[in-house]
Amino acid sequence: MYSKEARDVTCAVCGKTWSTTATCEAGHFVCDRCHSLEALDLIEEFCITTTLEDPLAIACTLMRHPAIRMHGPEHHFLVPASLIAAYCNHLGEPGRKGALLRQARARAGTVQGGFCGTHGACGAAIGTGIFASLITGSTPLKKQEWSLANQMTARSLMMIARHGGPRCCKRDSWLAIRTAVTNLSERFGVALPSEGKVRCEFGDINRECLREACPFNRTTRPDGPPSEEEL
Repeated sequence: MYSKEARDVTCAVCGKTWSTTATCEAGHFVCDRCHSLEALDLIEEFCITTTLEDPLAIACTLMRHPAIRMHGPEHHFLVPASLIAAYCNHLGEPGRKGALLRQARARAGTVQGGFCGTHGACGAAIGTGIFASLITGSTPLKKQEWSLANQMTARSLMMIARHGGPRCCKRDSWLAIRTAVTNLSERFGVALPSEGKVRCEFGDINRECLREACPFNRTTRPDGPPSEEEL
């Protein structure tokens, strides 16, 4: 549950004290690092070894693993990691993945859980900006690279906002990745293979699911989600 004001709470796993607005109904709290640690290791290892070139296929494979929770800050790394793996594999440069994934993991780790509701910026969309900044070598002092990375985040945020509502890290991650694939083709000239036929498998375990209002709902869209033009 979420409180209006942040308060200091001790993580039930590492014992460190953190300022947060989120606890379970019983008042227990697990910090982002402890909540995500196993998942982050899984994401990094899988993305280093996979040969897949479709970032949605990579993301969906990872999401089916029990270490990836229904919701959680691990998705902030899952998005750029899936894109990095697919991008490097597609370009025939798998050796680049290790260094890029380590940097993406470090950057994603600064995006706290609940950003979507408290900072007006979904971590999945920020993940696409992390991806763009890494492949372009963007820094605060660059011009075109800085612009391209911010455009990637902005476009992803707009797509997520158009389908907003109660949290769904799966929906927002898919929307962010689909938008990044389109943007990568238009702005970078790199066309990643992506079937785009994601049909949600997680609605039954998401208490905040939008059901028929979600573009990935398997009942309303048995042939997969609409194209970006339809969205």
